[in-house]
Amino acid sequence: MRLRMKSFFTHLTWAQRFMLISLVILVAGMAGIGAWIGQQIEDGVIHQTAAYTALYVSSVVEPNLQELANTDSISPEHQAALAQLLQDTSLGQNITAVKIWDMHGRIVYATDPATVGQVFPIDSELASALRGWVASDIGNLDQPENALDRDRGQRRMQTYSPVRRTGTNQIIAAVEFYQTVSNLDQNIAAAKQRSWLIVGAATLVMYALIAGFVRLASDTIRRQQTELSTQVVQLQDLLAQNKELHERVRRAARRTTALNERFLRRFSAELHDGPAQDLGLALLRLDQLLPQAEAAQLIQNSESTTPSDFNTVHSSLHHALQEIRAISAGMGLPELENMTLAETAARAVRAHERRTGTQVTLNMNGLPENVPVPVPVKITVYRIIQEALSNAYRHANGADQQVEVCHTRNQLNLTISDKGPGFDKSYEAQWDEHLGLVGMRERVESLGGVFQIESQLGCGTCVMAQLPLDAA
Repeated sequence: MRLRMKSFFTHLTWAQRFMLISLVILVAGMAGIGAWIGQQIEDGVIHQTAAYTALYVSSVVEPNLQELANTDSISPEHQAALAQLLQDTSLGQNITAVKIWDMHGRIVYATDPATVGQVFPIDSELASALRGWVASDIGNLDQPENALDRDRGQRRMQTYSPVRRTGTNQIIAAVEFYQTVSNLDQNIAAAKQRSWLIVGAATLVMYALIAGFVRLASDTIRRQQTELSTQVVQLQDLLAQNKELHERVRRAARRTTALNERFLRRFSAELHDGPAQDLGLALLRLDQLLPQAEAAQLIQNSESTTPSDFNTVHSSLHHALQEIRAISAGMGLPELENMTLAETAARAVRAHERRTGTQVTLNMNGLPENVPVPVPVKITVYRIIQEALSNAYRHANGADQQVEVCHTRNQLNLTISDKGPGFDKSYEAQWDEHLGLVGMRERVESLGGVFQIESQLGCGTCVMAQLPLDAA
Protein backbone atom coordinates (compact mmCIF):
# COMPACT_ATOMS: atom_id res chain seq x y z
CA MET A 1 0.00 0.00 0.00
CA ARG A 2 2.82 2.38 0.91
CA LEU A 3 4.65 1.62 -2.34
CA ARG A 4 1.45 2.20 -4.31
CA MET A 5 0.91 5.58 -2.63
CA LYS A 6 4.56 6.52 -3.24
CA SER A 7 4.28 5.55 -6.91
CA PHE A 8 1.07 7.54 -7.25
CA PHE A 9 2.66 10.59 -5.63
CA THR A 10 5.80 10.44 -7.79
CA HIS A 11 3.71 10.39 -10.99
CA LEU A 12 2.02 13.67 -10.07
CA THR A 13 3.29 16.98 -11.37
CA TRP A 14 4.58 19.58 -8.94
CA ALA A 15 1.38 21.58 -9.35
CA GLN A 16 -0.75 18.50 -8.63
CA ARG A 17 1.36 17.67 -5.58
CA PHE A 18 0.97 21.23 -4.32
CA MET A 19 -2.80 21.13 -4.82
CA LEU A 20 -3.08 17.75 -3.07
CA ILE A 21 -0.98 18.91 -0.11
CA SER A 22 -2.90 22.21 0.00
CA LEU A 23 -6.18 20.29 0.10
CA VAL A 24 -4.95 18.15 2.99
CA ILE A 25 -3.71 21.23 4.86
CA LEU A 26 -6.94 23.16 4.26
CA VAL A 27 -9.12 20.20 5.30
CA ALA A 28 -7.04 19.72 8.44
CA GLY A 29 -7.23 23.45 9.16
CA MET A 30 -10.97 23.45 8.51
CA ALA A 31 -11.43 20.52 10.87
CA GLY A 32 -9.37 22.21 13.58
CA ILE A 33 -11.08 25.57 13.19
CA GLY A 34 -14.52 23.97 13.00
CA ALA A 35 -13.88 21.92 16.13
CA TRP A 36 -12.59 25.00 17.95
CA ILE A 37 -15.61 27.08 16.89
CA GLY A 38 -17.96 24.25 17.92
CA GLN A 39 -16.33 24.06 21.32
CA GLN A 40 -16.59 27.82 21.68
CA ILE A 41 -20.28 27.65 20.78
CA GLU A 42 -20.89 24.89 23.31
CA ASP A 43 -19.00 26.77 26.02
CA GLY A 44 -20.93 29.95 25.18
CA VAL A 45 -24.29 28.21 25.42
CA ILE A 46 -23.32 26.57 28.71
CA HIS A 47 -22.12 29.87 30.16
CA GLN A 48 -25.26 31.62 28.98
CA THR A 49 -27.43 28.94 30.59
CA ALA A 50 -25.39 29.15 33.77
CA ALA A 51 -25.82 32.92 33.89
CA TYR A 52 -29.58 32.55 33.39
CA THR A 53 -29.68 29.94 36.18
CA ALA A 54 -27.68 32.20 38.52
CA LEU A 55 -30.13 35.01 37.87
CA TYR A 56 -33.02 32.66 38.62
CA VAL A 57 -31.39 31.60 41.88
CA SER A 58 -30.66 35.13 43.05
CA SER A 59 -34.16 36.40 42.24
CA VAL A 60 -36.41 33.43 43.05
CA VAL A 61 -34.64 30.76 45.09
CA GLU A 62 -32.35 32.89 47.24
CA PRO A 63 -35.19 34.52 49.36
CA ASN A 64 -36.27 31.07 50.58
CA LEU A 65 -32.79 30.16 51.81
CA GLN A 66 -31.92 33.16 53.99
CA GLU A 67 -32.44 31.18 57.19
CA LEU A 68 -29.29 29.16 56.37
CA ALA A 69 -27.30 32.18 57.50
CA ASN A 70 -28.32 31.37 61.10
CA THR A 71 -29.40 27.69 61.05
CA ASP A 72 -28.27 24.52 59.35
CA SER A 73 -31.70 23.50 57.97
CA ILE A 74 -34.57 24.79 55.87
CA SER A 75 -38.04 25.12 57.33
CA PRO A 76 -40.90 23.01 55.90
CA GLU A 77 -42.62 26.16 54.62
CA HIS A 78 -39.60 27.16 52.58
CA GLN A 79 -39.12 23.58 51.35
CA ALA A 80 -42.71 23.59 50.09
CA ALA A 81 -42.11 26.97 48.42
CA LEU A 82 -39.02 25.61 46.69
CA ALA A 83 -40.94 22.57 45.44
CA GLN A 84 -43.69 24.85 44.16
CA LEU A 85 -41.14 27.06 42.30
CA LEU A 86 -39.65 24.05 40.54
CA GLN A 87 -43.08 23.01 39.32
CA ASP A 88 -44.60 26.32 38.29
CA THR A 89 -41.69 28.04 36.47
CA SER A 90 -40.45 27.41 32.92
CA LEU A 91 -36.95 26.76 34.17
CA GLY A 92 -38.25 24.25 36.70
CA GLN A 93 -39.78 22.18 33.89
CA ASN A 94 -36.28 21.44 32.54
CA ILE A 95 -34.79 20.73 35.97
CA THR A 96 -34.60 17.04 36.88
CA ALA A 97 -32.96 17.40 40.29
CA VAL A 98 -31.93 20.08 42.78
CA LYS A 99 -29.51 20.01 45.68
CA ILE A 100 -28.75 22.76 48.18
CA TRP A 101 -25.42 22.57 49.95
CA ASP A 102 -24.29 24.33 53.07
CA MET A 103 -20.78 25.67 53.54
CA HIS A 104 -19.54 22.29 54.90
CA GLY A 105 -20.56 20.09 51.98
CA ARG A 106 -23.77 18.82 53.60
CA ILE A 107 -26.97 18.54 51.58
CA VAL A 108 -29.71 20.53 53.34
CA TYR A 109 -32.34 20.14 50.62
CA ALA A 110 -32.73 17.81 47.61
CA THR A 111 -35.42 16.53 45.32
CA ASP A 112 -34.28 13.10 46.48
CA PRO A 113 -34.99 13.17 50.23
CA ALA A 114 -32.67 10.19 50.82
CA THR A 115 -29.59 12.37 50.36
CA VAL A 116 -30.66 15.17 52.74
CA GLY A 117 -28.30 15.46 55.68
CA GLN A 118 -25.46 13.53 54.04
CA VAL A 119 -21.98 15.04 53.74
CA PHE A 120 -19.95 14.49 50.58
CA PRO A 121 -16.50 15.62 49.44
CA ILE A 122 -16.54 19.11 47.97
CA ASP A 123 -15.55 18.93 44.29
CA SER A 124 -14.07 21.80 42.26
CA GLU A 125 -17.41 23.10 40.88
CA LEU A 126 -19.03 23.15 44.33
CA ALA A 127 -15.96 24.82 45.81
CA SER A 128 -16.17 27.55 43.15
CA ALA A 129 -19.82 28.15 43.96
CA LEU A 130 -19.08 28.36 47.70
CA ARG A 131 -16.46 31.03 46.84
CA GLY A 132 -19.03 33.09 44.94
CA TRP A 133 -18.61 31.87 41.34
CA VAL A 134 -21.11 30.24 39.02
CA ALA A 135 -19.83 26.91 37.65
CA SER A 136 -21.49 24.82 34.96
CA ASP A 137 -20.65 21.79 32.83
CA ILE A 138 -22.26 18.79 31.16
CA GLY A 139 -21.66 15.43 32.83
CA ASN A 140 -23.04 11.94 33.37
CA LEU A 141 -24.04 12.34 37.06
CA ASP A 142 -21.23 10.04 38.20
CA GLN A 143 -20.53 11.87 41.46
CA PRO A 144 -21.08 9.95 44.73
CA GLU A 145 -24.01 12.15 45.75
CA ASN A 146 -25.91 11.05 42.60
CA ALA A 147 -25.71 7.33 43.40
CA LEU A 148 -29.46 7.10 44.02
CA ASP A 149 -30.64 9.28 41.11
CA ARG A 150 -32.87 7.47 38.67
CA ASP A 151 -31.21 9.08 35.64
CA ARG A 152 -27.66 8.31 36.78
CA GLY A 153 -25.31 7.83 33.78
CA GLN A 154 -27.31 10.11 31.50
CA ARG A 155 -25.97 13.42 30.22
CA ARG A 156 -27.17 16.37 32.27
CA MET A 157 -26.10 19.95 32.63
CA GLN A 158 -24.90 20.65 36.15
CA THR A 159 -24.98 24.24 37.38
CA TYR A 160 -23.64 25.42 40.73
CA SER A 161 -24.74 28.88 41.87
CA PRO A 162 -23.86 30.64 45.13
CA VAL A 163 -26.56 31.80 47.57
CA ARG A 164 -25.80 35.13 49.25
CA ARG A 165 -27.24 36.69 52.34
CA THR A 166 -29.62 39.47 51.40
CA GLY A 167 -27.89 42.83 51.20
CA THR A 168 -24.38 41.39 51.58
CA ASN A 169 -21.81 39.36 49.66
CA GLN A 170 -21.73 36.65 52.33
CA ILE A 171 -22.09 33.17 50.84
CA ILE A 172 -24.43 31.05 52.96
CA ALA A 173 -25.07 28.08 50.62
CA ALA A 174 -24.85 26.79 47.07
CA VAL A 175 -27.59 25.53 44.77
CA GLU A 176 -26.96 22.67 42.34
CA PHE A 177 -29.32 22.20 39.37
CA TYR A 178 -29.49 19.25 36.99
CA GLN A 179 -31.10 20.11 33.67
CA THR A 180 -31.91 18.08 30.59
CA VAL A 181 -29.70 18.83 27.60
CA SER A 182 -31.94 17.72 24.73
CA ASN A 183 -32.90 21.26 23.74
CA LEU A 184 -29.44 22.47 24.55
CA ASP A 185 -27.90 19.79 22.34
CA GLN A 186 -30.23 20.76 19.51
CA ASN A 187 -29.25 24.40 19.78
CA ILE A 188 -25.57 23.55 19.97
CA ALA A 189 -25.84 21.15 16.99
CA ALA A 190 -27.67 23.78 14.91
CA ALA A 191 -25.05 26.42 15.76
CA LYS A 192 -22.22 23.99 14.98
CA GLN A 193 -23.83 23.06 11.69
CA ARG A 194 -24.04 26.70 10.66
CA SER A 195 -20.44 27.29 11.71
CA TRP A 196 -19.27 24.19 9.78
CA LEU A 197 -21.12 25.39 6.69
CA ILE A 198 -19.43 28.79 6.95
CA VAL A 199 -15.99 27.28 7.55
CA GLY A 200 -16.48 24.76 4.73
CA ALA A 201 -17.63 27.45 2.29
CA ALA A 202 -14.66 29.66 3.23
CA THR A 203 -12.28 26.71 2.81
CA LEU A 204 -13.80 25.87 -0.58
CA VAL A 205 -13.42 29.47 -1.74
CA MET A 206 -9.79 29.58 -0.55
CA TYR A 207 -9.02 26.28 -2.26
CA ALA A 208 -10.60 27.51 -5.50
CA LEU A 209 -8.54 30.72 -5.34
CA ILE A 210 -5.36 28.74 -4.61
CA ALA A 211 -6.16 26.32 -7.44
CA GLY A 212 -6.65 29.18 -9.88
CA PHE A 213 -3.44 30.87 -8.79
CA VAL A 214 -1.46 27.61 -8.93
CA ARG A 215 -2.81 26.80 -12.38
CA LEU A 216 -1.90 30.26 -13.64
CA ALA A 217 1.56 30.01 -12.05
CA SER A 218 1.99 26.45 -13.38
CA ASP A 219 1.11 27.54 -16.91
CA THR A 220 3.56 30.45 -16.62
CA ILE A 221 6.31 28.20 -15.26
CA ARG A 222 5.64 25.58 -17.94
CA ARG A 223 5.83 28.23 -20.65
CA GLN A 224 9.04 29.64 -19.17
CA GLN A 225 10.50 26.13 -18.87
CA THR A 226 9.75 25.52 -22.53
CA GLU A 227 11.38 28.80 -23.50
CA LEU A 228 14.32 28.08 -21.20
CA SER A 229 14.72 24.58 -22.63
CA THR A 230 14.77 26.05 -26.12
CA GLN A 231 17.36 28.62 -25.06
CA VAL A 232 19.42 25.92 -23.35
CA VAL A 233 19.40 23.84 -26.52
CA GLN A 234 20.45 26.87 -28.54
CA LEU A 235 23.13 27.71 -25.99
CA GLN A 236 24.41 24.14 -26.06
CA ASP A 237 24.61 24.31 -29.85
CA LEU A 238 26.49 27.60 -29.60
CA LEU A 239 28.81 26.18 -26.97
CA ALA A 240 29.44 23.13 -29.12
CA GLN A 241 30.18 25.36 -32.11
CA ASN A 242 32.39 27.59 -29.97
CA LYS A 243 34.22 24.56 -28.60
CA GLU A 244 34.71 23.21 -32.11
CA LEU A 245 36.01 26.57 -33.32
CA HIS A 246 38.28 26.83 -30.27
CA GLU A 247 39.66 23.37 -30.96
CA ARG A 248 40.20 24.31 -34.59
CA VAL A 249 42.11 27.41 -33.53
CA ARG A 250 44.22 25.40 -31.09
CA ARG A 251 44.88 22.71 -33.68
CA ALA A 252 45.82 25.39 -36.18
CA ALA A 253 48.14 27.01 -33.61
CA ARG A 254 49.76 23.66 -32.84
CA ARG A 255 50.17 22.91 -36.54
CA THR A 256 51.64 26.37 -37.01
CA THR A 257 54.14 25.67 -34.22
CA ALA A 258 55.16 22.41 -35.86
CA LEU A 259 55.35 24.02 -39.31
CA ASN A 260 57.44 26.88 -37.94
CA GLU A 261 59.87 24.39 -36.42
CA ARG A 262 60.09 22.52 -39.72
CA PHE A 263 60.67 25.80 -41.52
CA LEU A 264 63.35 26.84 -39.03
CA ARG A 265 65.01 23.44 -39.29
CA ARG A 266 65.05 23.62 -43.09
CA PHE A 267 66.21 27.24 -43.01
CA SER A 268 68.97 26.20 -40.58
CA ALA A 269 70.04 23.41 -42.91
CA GLU A 270 70.02 25.74 -45.88
CA LEU A 271 72.13 28.29 -43.98
CA HIS A 272 74.54 25.57 -43.04
CA ASP A 273 74.72 24.04 -46.52
CA GLY A 274 74.49 27.31 -48.48
CA PRO A 275 76.00 30.58 -47.23
CA ALA A 276 78.12 28.80 -44.59
CA GLN A 277 79.74 26.58 -47.22
CA ASP A 278 80.33 29.54 -49.50
CA LEU A 279 81.93 31.52 -46.71
CA GLY A 280 84.08 28.51 -45.80
CA LEU A 281 85.23 28.21 -49.43
CA ALA A 282 85.99 31.92 -49.51
CA LEU A 283 88.11 31.59 -46.38
CA LEU A 284 90.05 28.69 -47.94
CA ARG A 285 90.70 30.72 -51.07
CA LEU A 286 91.85 33.66 -48.96
CA ASP A 287 94.21 31.37 -47.07
CA GLN A 288 95.68 30.30 -50.43
CA LEU A 289 95.93 33.83 -51.84
CA LEU A 290 97.49 35.43 -48.77
CA PRO A 291 101.01 33.86 -49.27
CA GLN A 292 100.98 34.88 -52.91
CA ALA A 293 100.12 38.45 -52.02
CA GLU A 294 102.89 38.58 -49.42
CA ALA A 295 105.41 37.18 -51.96
CA ALA A 296 104.39 39.74 -54.56
CA GLN A 297 104.82 42.50 -51.99
CA LEU A 298 108.37 41.32 -51.23
CA ILE A 299 109.31 41.14 -54.93
CA GLN A 300 108.00 44.61 -55.58
CA ASN A 301 109.53 45.83 -52.31
CA SER A 302 106.63 48.13 -51.84
CA GLU A 303 104.61 49.18 -48.82
CA SER A 304 101.26 48.05 -50.16
CA THR A 305 98.38 47.51 -47.74
CA THR A 306 97.24 44.38 -49.53
CA PRO A 307 98.18 41.91 -46.76
CA SER A 308 96.45 44.07 -44.19
CA ASP A 309 93.31 44.19 -46.29
CA PHE A 310 93.46 40.46 -46.73
CA ASN A 311 93.62 40.02 -42.96
CA THR A 312 90.61 42.29 -42.46
CA VAL A 313 88.53 40.43 -45.02
CA HIS A 314 89.65 37.11 -43.60
CA SER A 315 88.70 38.12 -40.07
CA SER A 316 85.28 39.41 -41.17
CA LEU A 317 84.51 36.27 -43.16
CA HIS A 318 85.57 34.06 -40.26
CA HIS A 319 83.34 35.98 -37.83
CA ALA A 320 80.43 35.85 -40.28
CA LEU A 321 80.87 32.11 -40.63
CA GLN A 322 80.75 31.66 -36.85
CA GLU A 323 77.61 33.77 -36.60
CA ILE A 324 75.87 31.83 -39.38
CA ARG A 325 76.78 28.53 -37.76
CA ALA A 326 75.51 29.77 -34.38
CA ILE A 327 72.26 30.98 -35.96
CA SER A 328 71.88 27.72 -37.81
CA ALA A 329 72.46 25.73 -34.64
CA GLY A 330 69.93 27.85 -32.70
CA MET A 331 67.25 27.51 -35.36
CA GLY A 332 67.38 23.77 -35.51
CA LEU A 333 65.85 21.61 -32.78
CA PRO A 334 66.91 18.11 -31.79
CA GLU A 335 64.48 15.30 -32.44
CA LEU A 336 62.09 15.73 -29.50
CA GLU A 337 59.45 13.20 -30.46
CA ASN A 338 61.15 10.28 -28.71
CA MET A 339 62.35 12.33 -25.71
CA THR A 340 60.60 12.63 -22.37
CA LEU A 341 59.71 16.01 -20.97
CA ALA A 342 62.60 15.85 -18.48
CA GLU A 343 65.05 15.00 -21.26
CA THR A 344 63.75 17.89 -23.35
CA ALA A 345 64.27 20.43 -20.55
CA ALA A 346 67.72 19.01 -19.73
CA ARG A 347 68.70 19.10 -23.41
CA ALA A 348 67.79 22.79 -23.70
CA VAL A 349 69.71 23.67 -20.50
CA ARG A 350 72.85 21.71 -21.49
CA ALA A 351 72.84 23.24 -24.98
CA HIS A 352 72.78 26.71 -23.43
CA GLU A 353 75.62 25.82 -21.06
CA ARG A 354 77.78 24.54 -23.92
CA ARG A 355 77.06 27.57 -26.07
CA THR A 356 77.64 30.22 -23.38
CA GLY A 357 80.01 28.51 -20.95
CA THR A 358 77.75 29.42 -17.99
CA GLN A 359 76.15 27.30 -15.28
CA VAL A 360 72.37 26.73 -14.96
CA THR A 361 70.62 25.17 -11.92
CA LEU A 362 67.93 22.75 -13.13
CA ASN A 363 65.17 21.47 -10.80
CA MET A 364 62.51 19.03 -12.03
CA ASN A 365 59.70 17.75 -9.78
CA GLY A 366 56.98 15.24 -10.51
CA LEU A 367 57.34 15.25 -14.29
CA PRO A 368 55.32 12.52 -16.05
CA GLU A 369 57.48 9.67 -17.28
CA ASN A 370 55.05 7.11 -18.68
CA VAL A 371 52.47 9.65 -19.83
CA PRO A 372 52.98 10.75 -23.45
CA VAL A 373 53.53 14.49 -23.72
CA PRO A 374 52.46 16.19 -26.97
CA VAL A 375 55.30 17.27 -29.24
CA PRO A 376 54.03 20.92 -29.43
CA VAL A 377 54.37 21.11 -25.64
CA LYS A 378 57.94 19.79 -25.80
CA ILE A 379 58.78 22.27 -28.55
CA THR A 380 57.34 25.13 -26.52
CA VAL A 381 59.25 24.05 -23.38
CA TYR A 382 62.49 23.84 -25.31
CA ARG A 383 62.02 27.23 -27.00
CA ILE A 384 60.94 29.00 -23.79
CA ILE A 385 64.00 27.71 -21.90
CA GLN A 386 66.25 28.54 -24.84
CA GLU A 387 64.96 32.10 -25.28
CA ALA A 388 64.71 32.91 -21.56
CA LEU A 389 68.25 31.67 -20.85
CA SER A 390 69.55 33.57 -23.88
CA ASN A 391 67.98 36.76 -22.48
CA ALA A 392 69.48 35.99 -19.06
CA TYR A 393 72.92 35.54 -20.62
CA ARG A 394 72.59 38.62 -22.81
CA HIS A 395 71.18 41.03 -20.19
CA ALA A 396 72.29 39.49 -16.87
CA ASN A 397 75.61 37.87 -17.91
CA GLY A 398 74.16 34.51 -16.79
CA ALA A 399 74.02 35.50 -13.10
CA ASP A 400 72.41 32.72 -10.99
CA GLN A 401 70.43 31.17 -13.84
CA GLN A 402 67.78 28.74 -12.60
CA VAL A 403 65.24 26.58 -14.40
CA GLU A 404 62.42 24.85 -12.53
CA VAL A 405 59.97 22.46 -14.18
CA CYS A 406 57.16 20.83 -12.18
CA HIS A 407 53.90 19.05 -12.89
CA THR A 408 50.65 19.55 -10.94
CA ARG A 409 47.10 18.53 -11.90
CA ASN A 410 47.75 17.88 -15.59
CA GLN A 411 49.50 21.22 -15.86
CA LEU A 412 53.14 21.97 -16.49
CA ASN A 413 54.70 24.90 -14.62
CA LEU A 414 57.90 26.32 -16.10
CA THR A 415 60.00 28.99 -14.32
CA ILE A 416 63.28 30.53 -15.57
CA SER A 417 64.91 33.14 -13.34
CA ASP A 418 68.16 35.10 -12.98
CA LYS A 419 69.69 37.64 -10.60
CA GLY A 420 70.45 40.27 -13.21
CA PRO A 421 69.58 43.97 -13.22
CA GLY A 422 65.94 43.33 -14.16
CA PHE A 423 63.71 45.88 -15.84
CA ASP A 424 60.71 48.09 -15.19
CA LYS A 425 57.46 46.21 -15.83
CA SER A 426 55.65 49.49 -16.48
CA TYR A 427 57.06 49.19 -20.00
CA GLU A 428 55.14 45.97 -20.54
CA ALA A 429 53.16 47.72 -23.29
CA GLN A 430 56.43 47.93 -25.30
CA TRP A 431 56.87 44.14 -25.35
CA ASP A 432 55.70 44.02 -28.93
CA GLU A 433 59.00 45.60 -29.88
CA HIS A 434 60.90 42.61 -28.40
CA LEU A 435 60.46 39.60 -30.65
CA GLY A 436 61.79 37.19 -28.04
CA LEU A 437 59.20 38.08 -25.40
CA VAL A 438 56.40 38.22 -27.94
CA GLY A 439 57.42 34.87 -29.37
CA MET A 440 57.43 33.19 -25.96
CA ARG A 441 54.04 34.62 -25.04
CA GLU A 442 52.44 33.60 -28.35
CA ARG A 443 53.86 30.08 -28.13
CA VAL A 444 52.40 29.57 -24.66
CA GLU A 445 49.03 31.17 -25.37
CA SER A 446 48.62 29.24 -28.64
CA LEU A 447 48.56 26.05 -26.56
CA GLY A 448 45.99 27.48 -24.13
CA GLY A 449 48.59 28.31 -21.49
CA VAL A 450 49.41 31.37 -19.40
CA PHE A 451 52.60 33.41 -19.80
CA GLN A 452 53.86 35.89 -17.22
CA ILE A 453 57.04 37.85 -16.43
CA GLU A 454 57.96 39.20 -13.00
CA SER A 455 60.81 41.71 -12.80
CA GLN A 456 62.01 44.72 -10.82
CA LEU A 457 65.00 46.96 -11.26
CA GLY A 458 67.91 45.44 -9.38
CA CYS A 459 65.98 42.27 -8.42
CA GLY A 460 66.36 40.07 -11.45
CA THR A 461 63.79 38.60 -13.82
CA CYS A 462 61.50 35.57 -13.58
CA VAL A 463 59.77 34.10 -16.64
CA MET A 464 56.78 31.85 -15.81
CA ALA A 465 54.69 29.69 -18.13
CA GLN A 466 51.79 27.33 -17.41
CA LEU A 467 51.03 24.76 -20.11
CA PRO A 468 48.17 22.23 -20.18
CA LEU A 469 49.50 18.76 -20.91
CA ASP A 470 46.30 17.79 -22.74
CA ALA A 471 47.18 20.13 -25.62
CA ALA A 472 47.47 17.13 -27.95
